[in-house]
Amino acid sequence: MTTDSPQEDTQESGQEGAPESAQEKYIVPGLERGLRLLAEFSSRERTLSAAELARRLKVPRSTVFRLLATLEMMGFVERTDGGREFRLGMAVLRLGFDYLASLELTELGRPLLDRLRDEIHYPCNLVVRDGRSIVYVAKSVASRPFASTVNVGTRLPAHATVLGRVLLEDLSLAELRTLYPEERLEVYSESTPRTVEELYDMVQRDRQRGYVLHEGFFEASISTIAAPVRDRSGKVVAALGATIPASRIDPDQLDNVVEQVRRAAAELSSLLDYRPEVPKPFA
Repeated sequence: MTTDSPQEDTQESGQEGAPESAQEKYIVPGLERGLRLLAEFSSRERTLSAAELARRLKVPRSTVFRLLATLEMMGFVERTDGGREFRLGMAVLRLGFDYLASLELTELGRPLLDRLRDEIHYPCNLVVRDGRSIVYVAKSVASRPFASTVNVGTRLPAHATVLGRVLLEDLSLAELRTLYPEERLEVYSESTPRTVEELYDMVQRDRQRGYVLHEGFFEASISTIAAPVRDRSGKVVAALGATIPASRIDPDQLDNVVEQVRRAAAELSSLLDYRPEVPKPFA
């Protein structure tokens, strides 16, 4: 069994036998390694295996596994590709709202939100999931009067919101049960699913439809249209939606608004390098 030792920490911090500076003696090797590990992820390399991280950091795999286990527990990394690789988790957002502005997702999504808002004249939002919550990372406010209590950084329950339903589409029933181990889900409106099984059936119908439209799902007087945003791996990484006062929705324009929301989400997915699978022709 390989273990870390003070000698190993010293050798990784600098040259063996080199005099320790006043600054170096306050360095915490484990924290340094954890931050170096997070820094290995980039826009070009969004997923990395434990073996690759061990090679890059020049530390034993056992050390990397412990670092990843700690970071995963805190939500800073999450497993992907069946657990064989890792990617950054949404806990990174908690480091501060300044990070939101640097995310490729928001940089690419904000102009699309503004354009969609100008086309449909309703507020538009971009949200991501952090565990059991959705987090608003970008919004575009319409010129028409509309009172909204959500801002960038607002958190709402995923299972009780239309945007959250979109973000739960990729989860299996077993994964949903792990996320929601309780027997009964917290209810926010008459439309809120009461059990994990009811939630799973709901989001699977949403997935097959390709979008969600629901009036009064979270707030009685509000309708929301939302569609998934996918990355190059095909995973849902965000939900793009429009918020419409239910009393002002025009049934004759509904199909057009739904199509515009779906088109904006598909365009953002394309910018994130998502390529839908093309059905293979029969031989």
